[in-house]
Amino acid sequence: MIAKKRDGHALLPEEVRQLVSGYSAGEIPDYQMAAFLMAVYLRDMTPEETTALTLAMADSGERLQLGGPGEIFVDKHSTGGVGDKTTLVLVPLAAECGLPVAKMSGRGLGHAGGTIDKLESIPGFRTDLSIDEMMDQVRAVGAAIVGQSADLTPADKKIYALRDVTATVESVPLIAASIMAKKIAMGADAFVLDVKSGRGAYMKTEEDAVRLAETMVAIARGTGKRAVAWVTGMDQPLGYAVGNAVEVREAVLTLRGSGPPDLTELCVVLGAEMLCLGGVERDLSRAKARVRDCLESGKALERFKALVKAQGGDPGYLDRLAREEVPEGYDITPALAPKDGWIAGIDGGEVGHAAMGLGAGRERADQPIDHAVGVILRKKVGDQVRRGERIADVIAQDPERAARGARRVEAAFDVDNDPVQVPPLFIRRFDGA
Repeated sequence: MIAKKRDGHALLPEEVRQLVSGYSAGEIPDYQMAAFLMAVYLRDMTPEETTALTLAMADSGERLQLGGPGEIFVDKHSTGGVGDKTTLVLVPLAAECGLPVAKMSGRGLGHAGGTIDKLESIPGFRTDLSIDEMMDQVRAVGAAIVGQSADLTPADKKIYALRDVTATVESVPLIAASIMAKKIAMGADAFVLDVKSGRGAYMKTEEDAVRLAETMVAIARGTGKRAVAWVTGMDQPLGYAVGNAVEVREAVLTLRGSGPPDLTELCVVLGAEMLCLGGVERDLSRAKARVRDCLESGKALERFKALVKAQGGDPGYLDRLAREEVPEGYDITPALAPKDGWIAGIDGGEVGHAAMGLGAGRERADQPIDHAVGVILRKKVGDQVRRGERIADVIAQDPERAARGARRVEAAFDVDNDPVQVPPLFIRRFDGA
């Protein structure tokens, strides 16, 4: 099978299943699976092979059944980016609009933050709910956000660890199969996929992001599920806040109708897609209007507070957070514009690494983080600035870390002498039609 893939031939679905099950059981050693992964990296996979790999990994552990007869569960996934707190907004928003959501999310690793880290900045918030507890909460509150279960897709975890040390992470079929295996094992009926593209994303080019979006939608179709994928821009951070508590704060502001325009619009579009896939609405324009009304009324924020309370968190903390941008004991260090002009670009990856250097992210899975530190942008692409004007604030306790972070954030900003056009947030949509 290794030779077959090395020479550019397609494997049969049963051969793919044999590889995955054999590796999971320890019958196939690391060195052979590593050779196969490199062959895939160099020779690619057909849609049929990718679907077979997805299902084999999904079947390697527990498979959940979320809904009963007539119930439709829609999952949302983002490929990760800087300042991406859409899950915190979308889950209560969809629930308030009548679509129950059971969401499993992960922790951050590297410059892109994780939803679970953000939620754990809320005092008392539990992310370790069992499956039964999660579903009881969905029935009572309409939504739950929990950490990923260790019982789901164990083969994917083992294969990903090998990809990480064999320079095969960037293979599109391997990325798509890894993402979709977890989604399918989770038991959702349909998926809304947000594939980030740009300097702050894992997929740096639009071409790679488009291929990943198309591949994941094809996997969904090949497994009898429905999916819509949007390729969205991540050259600059989403919204203004980058960190953990600061992103929860921005999500709260968005849920009460006063969030950043780009984050708000992204949540409206993705939320509308979720409602249509879930059968709550049939028309996208009506679904968007319903989502906007829900945000502007503040009802989605009340749903988020109910979710926080149900998972052991303090909903009153969200109100205090909205009032207090900087926690007690932390200081603000400004990042300043180097010259007069217009913001032509903000390297999202550099901003993310600056926040990680403050302690907001981790390089190793076992590394602790500081939930309070972060970066708050004061200017975005297209804004005019004056030399020495504040373009971002760095929140930290350690003055040396703060100073290094501020300098790195300053270097992430490109300032041109002439006005610039703001890049589009929405690039392409795929629905498998």
